Amino acid sequence: MAQMHQAATGSTCPGCAEPLESGDLYCGACGYDLSAVPAAGMDTPTVVMGSPVAGEAWPAARAADGSGAPVHLPTDLPGTDSGGSPLPSHARSDGPEAESEPDEYPLPAPDPRAVDLADLADLGEQATHVSTPVKVCVACRAGRVDEDGYCENCGHAQPRERDHMEQELGPVAAVSDRGLRHHRNEDAFAVSTTALPDGSPAVVAIVCDGVSSATRPDDASAAAAARANESLLQALPQGTHPQQAMHEAIVAAAEAVNSLAAEPAPAVEHDPHRHQNAPACTLVGAIAAGGLLVVGWVGDSRAYWVPDDRTTPPARLTEDDSWAAQMVAAGLMTEADAYADERAHAITGWLGADAYELDPHTASFKPDRPGVVVVCTDGLWNYAEGAEEMAGAVPVDAAERPLHSAQVLVGHALDGGGHDNVTVAVVPFAVPAPGAGSAYN
Repeated sequence: MAQMHQAATGSTCPGCAEPLESGDLYCGACGYDLSAVPAAGMDTPTVVMGSPVAGEAWPAARAADGSGAPVHLPTDLPGTDSGGSPLPSHARSDGPEAESEPDEYPLPAPDPRAVDLADLADLGEQATHVSTPVKVCVACRAGRVDEDGYCENCGHAQPRERDHMEQELGPVAAVSDRGLRHHRNEDAFAVSTTALPDGSPAVVAIVCDGVSSATRPDDASAAAAARANESLLQALPQGTHPQQAMHEAIVAAAEAVNSLAAEPAPAVEHDPHRHQNAPACTLVGAIAAGGLLVVGWVGDSRAYWVPDDRTTPPARLTEDDSWAAQMVAAGLMTEADAYADERAHAITGWLGADAYELDPHTASFKPDRPGVVVVCTDGLWNYAEGAEEMAGAVPVDAAERPLHSAQVLVGHALDGGGHDNVTVAVVPFAVPAPGAGSAYN
């Protein structure tokens, strides 16, 4: 009878590259089934043509997009040694003959994770775009990955592209990360820039947090962020007041999420125990335009104001739709006691077909000094809840380096424990030049 493969001490998960403990049957970070990973055989150190001198490490692999980010590769690929270097196809023998040069040098074995369609033509499959790579399962290393992110051969879920996302667009930037405990990223964001009718710039950031207890929370957050952003890019250049445009954008986002409930339920063969209910998410957004700062929200994602001059006070610009906020507003509990309660994060407002009612909140501000707006999910503010705490986590050069600041803030949440998905957008706000005034009264 076949035995389940157990992880060896010092190995890493093929799905997410997290370290594994000896005897693990499943990855504690992503739930990866380690029984599908074949046990690694004995390593045979060798020097390959074109390799560094024996004993030196290979250079770290880098992302194919040129970003320079390290790529974590499994080290037990067939045809490789413990460092991931290709092994010759023949076994070396001891003795003097092992020192002799072979008649031919074997070519390095191809990486089984990056199969070209041209290679599949030999298997009788039609190759229409030779340069297009095919995603191959990280578990069985044989099956192709379907559009839903599952292996067609063994059914294992693959690492998702949304696990970590970054975007910088002119003066605004956002970063989203899966965190350290969740198996997928259910947050989403959209950032954009446009122009008002007078030609002055408008900067937009939308952040959404999928409700994990709902069905397809990742789809809900993605649909809401995209639709709200699209609505704002249509309304602002037409001269719609930013606060009205934000209200309309939240309504449009809610309609986009509601429409998901009308779609046929997806197959649940990979997650048969998930309860099927309406997709849902929260939303928070910010607009910096015409000397005006507008925020809008539904749920418990937040926006904070952090001035460039840290001697002046920061502020939280939103109020949560949550059980804790209701207790405080009713005077039944102090804020400290309410947020210490296990019911604190139960939300009372969200976007989704089963929401009690849609009640978009909007607020408009005219800051008299430059600063940045931090738009984030509770995956960040759980580790910097107060305005002063958030300001302390924001780099002092946030207005000049918004992407770096968003990266630092995500790192702050991960260093704090990363118990939730983390998404943050940083929107710099510049005070209009003297005499320019504001486009809105």
